Amino acid sequence: MDNLNYGIIGNCRSAALISKTGSLDWCCLPEFDSTSVFAKLLDEEKGGSFEIEPLGNYEIHQQYHRDTAILVTRYANGPDVFEVMDFMPRYHKKDGKYHAPPEIIRYINYVSGKPKMRVIYDPKLEYAMGETTHYIKEDFVASLTHQEKYDTLFLYSSFEKESVLNGEELVLEEDGYFLVCYNEKILKPTTVKIALELERTKVYWLDWAHKAPSYDKFNAEIIRSAITLKMLTYDKTGAVLAAATTSLPETIGEVRNWDYRFCWIRDASMVIKVVSELGHKNSAKRYLQFIIDLMPDKDEKLQIMYGINKEKKLTEKSLDHLAGYKGSKPVRVGNAAYKQKQNDIYGILMDVIYEQLMKFSNDIENGEELWSITKGIVWIVGKHWKEPDKGIWEFRGEDRHFTFSKVLCWVALDRAIKVAKMFGKTRKIEKWTALEQEIKEDIHKNAWNSDINAFVQSYGSRHLDASVLLMESYGFIHARDSKFVSTVRAIEEGLSNDGLLYRYKNEDDFGLPSSSFTICTFWFINSLFKIGEEEKALEHFERLLSYSNHLGLFSEDIDFKTKRLLGNFPQAYSHLALIECAINFSKKESEERILESLG
Repeated sequence: MDNLNYGIIGNCRSAALISKTGSLDWCCLPEFDSTSVFAKLLDEEKGGSFEIEPLGNYEIHQQYHRDTAILVTRYANGPDVFEVMDFMPRYHKKDGKYHAPPEIIRYINYVSGKPKMRVIYDPKLEYAMGETTHYIKEDFVASLTHQEKYDTLFLYSSFEKESVLNGEELVLEEDGYFLVCYNEKILKPTTVKIALELERTKVYWLDWAHKAPSYDKFNAEIIRSAITLKMLTYDKTGAVLAAATTSLPETIGEVRNWDYRFCWIRDASMVIKVVSELGHKNSAKRYLQFIIDLMPDKDEKLQIMYGINKEKKLTEKSLDHLAGYKGSKPVRVGNAAYKQKQNDIYGILMDVIYEQLMKFSNDIENGEELWSITKGIVWIVGKHWKEPDKGIWEFRGEDRHFTFSKVLCWVALDRAIKVAKMFGKTRKIEKWTALEQEIKEDIHKNAWNSDINAFVQSYGSRHLDASVLLMESYGFIHARDSKFVSTVRAIEEGLSNDGLLYRYKNEDDFGLPSSSFTICTFWFINSLFKIGEEEKALEHFERLLSYSNHLGLFSEDIDFKTKRLLGNFPQAYSHLALIECAINFSKKESEERILESLG
């Protein structure tokens, strides 16, 4: 079964996907949201790839070098063994800045025997919109396109250039390398220099991973997910991407294919909350600065999403010349959802501001700006919370009064009041508290459906929605409150399919949903845990982990029947929720061990 069996490598500037057999099938350079240079993922014939093909009957095994973003693919045929170590360089320079160039290194680690391989080097620049031509120069191979737009790519290698480009047999007797770079190098690379890049990058990731606390259970899964989230952050601005890809379909052959190489305020804020809990406060500080930079005017409304370089206009268009993943068209770049109104983002953002102030109150340089943003958020929520919106799932049809959006408007007030107390700003608290209570009462009155004994998707509806499970996480309702417990039960009965959850089952703009949304299953597991069904929750969690790909990575969706991964990949949402679940189970085990020792 094709299970999106790819590994991601990255350096917080861009990322690449490499298949379990060692084919580089997706990469955009110089940045995450640039045009693709390899896109076989979206068109097997036209897209372009960089494949390492062993010649003979080789067993192939792939794993990450422990606690790093270095992907190791091992090829073994009896005594003939070699490894490909794929990574994008990232490490600290002497001036304290990061070395993270737009390039991919494929280090060939010779192990034993006389292994044979060939290379298929076939970049297709600018989303393969025009022809890409190769030129062999003295030090490198230059690939060039100028039909749609001028662009170039450079390949340096320790192997003979003509043999590489012609796909001829290569016999390995020592280490070697391939270096794919967006810019021509000033200094000619050597195998020794490339090996040094590998070691420096390895040290960077090991150091980063071990800043986090160690957990009793699922520690390896937590670290792998945290590294994946880190690879989806963009250093230059602090933005966090929803995923590294565009147009991987929620259902094969259908049209729910979106470009996720952008920063959704909701997704990014949730990621930062989790990453800062793991001790990585620099990512949190950079993200807060990203938000501050987006809100120069006190009256400026926040968009739901932005480009990674703070772009506000994300025009959506289709690349009709590409066949799409497994024939799923259209292939989209840009995302029209940037125009939508979603009232929940203010609560999400206010929550992350409050969390950062709580954790790093002695180290917040921009407290005055954050207080201004807090007041601005309350003003906007007070003015707009009664209005309908598109909701967390970005329905493209008519606006509704979504329960999740209303709950997050309440969160905005709740956290703003707490921030006001932290800053000693008591003048507005009475007024804000009255508004907080008004929103809370409105939700209990209009979002509760006594016929089905649950909070529902939107005011006056009978439809269930997994997002209401977050009411407890955000402190709107206690886990053991009978209303929450019965909502969890109703969602289990109405939205669970073989342990996997629908977001909702009612028809949307594209028909009836037909795949499971991975984060919703994690939310459900967390809810089971919170209402006291811990064994059942753990059973569901371990089963869900078994649906990851061979490297423990998750996309956005899972097919109910086949359990194959679907949707954009790897998905930040899925991995942040995995971490939250795993930490809950680990904390529980620690508490039980402490109680046993006291007993």
